Amino acid sequence: MTTQTDMTIVALDGHGGPEVLKPRRASVPQPGAGEVLIAVRAAGVNRPDVLQRMGAYPPPPGAPDWPGLEVAGTVAAVGPGVSRWREGDRVMALLSGGGYAEFALADEGAVLSIPGGIGFVEAAAIPETFLTVWHNVFQRGALKAGETFLVHGGTSGIGTVAIQLAHAFGAHVATTVGSDDKAEAARRLGADRAVNYRQEDFATALKDWQDGRGIDLTLDMIGGDYLPRNIEVAAVNGRIVQIAHLNGRKGEVDLFAIMRKRLTLTGSTLRARDKAFKAALAAELEAKVWPLLSEGRVKPLIDTTYPLEKASEAHAHMDVDHIGKIVLVASPE
Repeated sequence: MTTQTDMTIVALDGHGGPEVLKPRRASVPQPGAGEVLIAVRAAGVNRPDVLQRMGAYPPPPGAPDWPGLEVAGTVAAVGPGVSRWREGDRVMALLSGGGYAEFALADEGAVLSIPGGIGFVEAAAIPETFLTVWHNVFQRGALKAGETFLVHGGTSGIGTVAIQLAHAFGAHVATTVGSDDKAEAARRLGADRAVNYRQEDFATALKDWQDGRGIDLTLDMIGGDYLPRNIEVAAVNGRIVQIAHLNGRKGEVDLFAIMRKRLTLTGSTLRARDKAFKAALAAELEAKVWPLLSEGRVKPLIDTTYPLEKASEAHAHMDVDHIGKIVLVASPE
């Protein structure tokens, strides 16, 4: 049990640019029934954190009002009814919020073990990203070995994981990126085809890929004018899974193309899903992906780390070209 009574958090001083992220002191929370208190060593920075900072993605009821969806560290205390975890265990966790802090509360079912050979910084880049990819690509998107898979934003945190997992499970992988250097990075991760969207239209570039069979599954975080092109390149019985909309929430849809190709257009968000869903998702990820992490066949790609107190600089870096995840590093006593 930790003896600390207060901690550093990074709170929102209003909404707006990175400058609204301000370190301040707060009381260390105490775990309730089914909860685990984690002494945070590192916290992942994700696009939903940016949206929350801007006032566009408020935390769900009951969650802390400061950002942070994934952390790694050690168990500091457990609440009544917690049976799997003990003080000192090395863990990572998916949160509904509050990860930008020296201590964070997590539901027992959303806490995962850290595979051997994985450090705290890498572990902090796993929960939100890997769970999002697993649910949307392999559960909702039902990607199978031998199918064609397109992920937009191939060198983002989501993109780098989606490429690696799709490749590891036997799919043919294409991606869109913003530079030749990023294209090369995507190919090193397992992409068979990397399209520089600044130089060519991805729908035209992928028209004849894999003998023109089309894309069986597209994972899209761009939205806007990407939607009609996703439909254009989709294979018969193809699936398109939407997880964000950086280019806008609205896009033109050719309904006849959906009918003719028998397409499925779906999407999801993870943050607001209930505890039981997240626990089941975490358990499946541990069973099917943790062996790949332990063997080094897949791994989170870290771009940059920042001290917790400099979260504003980390958010500013999100708007700069980067490859992989940005992580905050904290060191509680």
